[in-house]
Amino acid sequence: MRAWGAIALAALLGACSGGVVPRYVETGSRPAPVRTPERVPEPQANVAVRQPIPATPLAPITAPAAPAAVTSAAKAGVIAGPPVDTLPISDANAARALDAFKLSCNSLQKRTDNSGLTRGTDWAPACNAAQTTSPRDARVYFSRWFETIQIADGKAQATGYYEPEIAGSRERRRGYEVPIYGRPTDLVDVDLGAFSADLKGKRIRGRVNGQSFVPYFERKEIEQGAIHDRAPVIAYAADPVEIFFLQIQGSGRLRQPDGSIIRIGFASQNGRDYTGIGALMRDRGLLKPGGASMQGIMAYLREHPEEGRDIMWENKSFVFFQELKGAGPLGSMGLPVTGQVSAAVDVRFVPLGGLIFLSMDRAEANGLWVAQDTGGAIKGTNRVDTFWGAGEEARAIAGGMNSRGTAWLLVPQGTLARLAATP
Repeated sequence: MRAWGAIALAALLGACSGGVVPRYVETGSRPAPVRTPERVPEPQANVAVRQPIPATPLAPITAPAAPAAVTSAAKAGVIAGPPVDTLPISDANAARALDAFKLSCNSLQKRTDNSGLTRGTDWAPACNAAQTTSPRDARVYFSRWFETIQIADGKAQATGYYEPEIAGSRERRRGYEVPIYGRPTDLVDVDLGAFSADLKGKRIRGRVNGQSFVPYFERKEIEQGAIHDRAPVIAYAADPVEIFFLQIQGSGRLRQPDGSIIRIGFASQNGRDYTGIGALMRDRGLLKPGGASMQGIMAYLREHPEEGRDIMWENKSFVFFQELKGAGPLGSMGLPVTGQVSAAVDVRFVPLGGLIFLSMDRAEANGLWVAQDTGGAIKGTNRVDTFWGAGEEARAIAGGMNSRGTAWLLVPQGTLARLAATP
C-alpha cells in the first residue's frame, strides 16, 4: 500500500512508548530461524538546542517602519546605511560569502528583481570583479564594489534552517512506512499573469476536477490516501514527525538501514497556505516555557501522538520531493545552498542572489549572508532565515535560532543615487 491513513498513522505514532520510531525493525524477505533486528536511528529530538551566544546589535538608522501591506523594498523606504568597510565582517565570513555570491552572479544579472532596488546590469561590474578575486581579498572586494542600504526601520528577525538527516528506506518495510511522495501527476501550476496583466507574477496550484479547477488536496487528505494512485513514492520514512519537519526545511538526507544516504530536495508543493504549528501550539498553551523550539515542538508531538497528528494536519501545506543526484541541497534559485552563509529571504525586499548583513542579539547569526533561497514563512522586511548545513551542530543551532537586531542590504555602488534620481 502506497499511502497511509489516519488509523495507520495513529498506530505508527504509538508504535513505541519512548518515541515514534520503532527501536528495531526486521529486514529481508526470507524466513530464518533467528532474525537479527536492525536498529533504526533514534529520533533526533534529543539534540539539544544550542544556547545562544549573546551579542549587542548595531543600532539601525532612525527611520519609520514599513507601511502596512507594502509590496516591495523600494516602496518600504530606502536610506543609506554605514560604509561596508565599517561593518564587523570577519575574513572567514567574507570568503564564504564571496564564494556563494559568485554562484549567484549569473542568475542575478538575468532575473527581474522584485524588490525594485536593482537591475540586472547593475550587478555586472561587481560580478565580473568577483570572478578574479581571491577569498583572502574578499573583505576589500565587498568594500570596493558595494554600498549598504537600510530598508524601512532596519529592524530584523533571523531564524534558522538546516538539512535534516532522518531514518528512511527506498523500499517499504516494517518500521519504514511513511511515504515520501514525488510530484503528483495531476498537480497543475497556473501562471495567472497569462490571463490578466493585473495578475502578473502570481501563480496558483491545484487540480482539475471534472470541468472545474479546484485547490489541491490538503495535508490531511494526502495522508489519508488521496494521492496514493496519483504520485510516485520515492522512499519511506520511519517517523512522521521527522518527515513533517523535513518538509518545512525543504530538503534533507535519508539514512537507510545499511547506512547509505539518499538525498532529497523540493520538487513542488500542494499550493495550500503554510501554517506554523509552533505559534499555534504556543497560543494554546501546549508548550512549556522555553519549549517553542523545534526540539520542544517535536517532543510534544511525540508525547501526544493523536493530538500531534491533528496539529500537524492543521498545516495544510504539503511538500513533494525529488531525489537529488548532484550538488545540494538546492535553494529556490536552483543553486546549491551553503551552511553558515546562504539564507532564505522575502524577494519583495531582498534581491534574490544578493547580500544582506545581519547584526543581531545572537552572535552566530552575525555577518554577511547570501540570499539564495525563499520560504513560505519568510515574509516581510528584514526577515531572514539562515541556513546552517547538515548534522547535529547545524540542527542544534537552527532549531533554536530566533534573534533580533539590524539588517543592511549590500547593493552595487551607485544604486542609491539611481534610486534617488528615479521619479
